Amino acid sequence: QDRVLLVQEAKPECRGRWYLPAGRMEPGESIVAAMRREVKEETGLECEALTLLALEERGSAWIRFVFLARPTGGTLKTLEEADAESLQAVWWAGAPSALPLRALDILPLLDLAARYRRSPPHPPTLPQELPCTLLCLRLLVAFTNDPGNLWVLLGTEGTPHLPLVTCGTSPAESRGGFCLPLRRLLRDCLALDPSPRPLGLLGLQHQAGGPGGADGVCFNVLLSIPPSSPGAAPPKLCGPPAFCWWRVEDESLRGRILQRLSAAATVPI
Repeated sequence: QDRVLLVQEAKPECRGRWYLPAGRMEPGESIVAAMRREVKEETGLECEALTLLALEERGSAWIRFVFLARPTGGTLKTLEEADAESLQAVWWAGAPSALPLRALDILPLLDLAARYRRSPPHPPTLPQELPCTLLCLRLLVAFTNDPGNLWVLLGTEGTPHLPLVTCGTSPAESRGGFCLPLRRLLRDCLALDPSPRPLGLLGLQHQAGGPGGADGVCFNVLLSIPPSSPGAAPPKLCGPPAFCWWRVEDESLRGRILQRLSAAATVPI
């Protein structure tokens, strides 16, 4: 009904102001379970995650997962049920900017949700329950030229694989954003700094309390290296022969990657 679920904050520093349901994950908790728990605690409603809408990050020290979800049950919290989690929840039909908001950062997220409901730019994307020890980026680095040829960067050590970089291995990276480790890898293997265009998230994997207590996250990120000229070949690789450009010949796979590239059909980061 074109309404959005908002909560009135109970925290002393923003009491009485409005915001989307939000909160921190707890140790040993999956990403989706944390989202459902926070919605239940703050609004009284059960919900089902439909897709990730956006990934917001400031390096490994601060990552926020933004979901589009639908209600599946429960009872909307009223002022009589106010507690430390929230004062109340409402289905708001007007412009959220008309309310005293806790912060304006939710406004672009509401625009994303509205656009997704009208015309989904990417397929439904939810965390996959697969274990990961570290916080890392798996990179699908694509190069395409005007004739429509497509190459993908592969690591050649052992079984050919998509490049993988860890995040937060230094104080600068812990708060410097995902672009720092990404650029470090590309500078190590490309003769030039190509200034890649980050297009977004294809998917991610996380399993709470994985083997050995692992609680890392692997983000699968799609990047495009712009060509220097219409019919150019992929940039020359440098350094040790740890990487190669693999030309994608399979028409189905090539078409799927090109579609994601041309339509930016990924979860925005």
